[in-house]
Amino acid sequence: MTIFYSITFFIFGLVLGSFYNVVGLRVPKNNFLSNDRSYCPTCHKQLSAIELIPVVSYVSQRGKCRGCGAKISAMYPLIELLTGVGFLFSYLVYGLTMEAVIAVVAVSLSVIIIVTDLTYFLIPNKILLFFFPLIVILRFIEPLDPWYSSLVGALIGFGLIFVVILLSQGGMGAGDMKYFFVLGYLFGIGGVLLIFLLSTLYGTLINIVLLLRGKVTRKTKVPFGPYISMAALTVIFFGESILTWYFSFF
Repeated sequence: MTIFYSITFFIFGLVLGSFYNVVGLRVPKNNFLSNDRSYCPTCHKQLSAIELIPVVSYVSQRGKCRGCGAKISAMYPLIELLTGVGFLFSYLVYGLTMEAVIAVVAVSLSVIIIVTDLTYFLIPNKILLFFFPLIVILRFIEPLDPWYSSLVGALIGFGLIFVVILLSQGGMGAGDMKYFFVLGYLFGIGGVLLIFLLSTLYGTLINIVLLLRGKVTRKTKVPFGPYISMAALTVIFFGESILTWYFSFF
């Protein structure tokens, strides 16, 4: 049964990953409910059913549009794969439990934010307002220990980024602050502090690599949301192990 559930979670993640690409691209433009089918942004050719599966179409078409030959962004299949792997890990780490449901929700939020922030430099209120009530309900059913860790974690997450915004004079945005508020409620005090540290570490290391390779300059605007999401994904599956390892030194 483990193999069956593993395959099911992975495939379900792939399918929703394709949907999350659409959500991340359309919600900021206020056309999520549009009946328009997905199309190539270069030649505007409507995509066929098979082309709506990024992993399959990207491999079969060698990363190019079937109609005009324009290069397809690698973000689409990568988001699909990331969601599939995230859902798979949700089952492998937590089994068929409420924590697995919470992990799936956290993965979903994280990958959508990656899409919106990479594409538009934006963390939409609509996305956060959709997920936050769901997270509150889930944490009511499966509370942290102690239960108030969610409330304190949300305030700490919000406060940390608020201070960073003041000190950096706009180095981070209000979207990052609200995103940390939601994650703080989900992960609690220890989790949100770890996300803050890891996102800073990921952002620093990756930006140094990009600078050395000439992909960005010191004046290039780089979205921080993807680093927050990377840190959140790390904490979802490895946070407890990381904290246990860290406190073993004291």
